[in-house]
Amino acid sequence: MNSEEKNSRPLHNVIMEGRKNLTISGVTDVDSFDERCIVLYTQMGELVIKGRELHINSMSVETGDMTIDGDIWALNYGDKDKKGSPTFLGKLFR
Repeated sequence: MNSEEKNSRPLHNVIMEGRKNLTISGVTDVDSFDERCIVLYTQMGELVIKGRELHINSMSVETGDMTIDGDIWALNYGDKDKKGSPTFLGKLFR
């Protein structure tokens, strides 16, 4: 990968402030969300955010930036190669 390709790819960053506010860049898709769990896809793969009273405050489709607030308990990364398309088992158990 040359330097031009590296510069053209959006960056993925996660900034958490006091386990209450979360700013994420490099978001490519949001799979599902409710007050306890947000499942989204980033440049680095699937990201599952768990907590209580979670709210997506803003989401920019153009830039891939998202802000979330609530009582954040866990951030878990999934498969890095997953592109957002559900697997057969994922479709079956939804």
